[in-house]
Amino acid sequence: MHYPSRQMKRNNAPSLRGQHEEINRPHRMVCLLSEEEYRLVNRYLRKYKITNKSRWIRENLLHFIHRNMEEDYPTLFAEHEMRR
Repeated sequence: MHYPSRQMKRNNAPSLRGQHEEINRPHRMVCLLSEEEYRLVNRYLRKYKITNKSRWIRENLLHFIHRNMEEDYPTLFAEHEMRR
């Protein structure tokens, strides 16, 4: 069996840069911000050069929810019993 050289394989491999998995997101969520909150968010986005605001909000919101769900996950014993 003939295997292509490493260089050839590298050149024929598709580039993953700029590609992302298309996910259907049909549900919209809207929140209202005060003028001060809005300026604060925009200042943060500019400072850290975040260009995709909806992705940043979605990722941070879901990260916060997942972290809280893990912390609140029911256990067999209470926390102080496990620390003994």
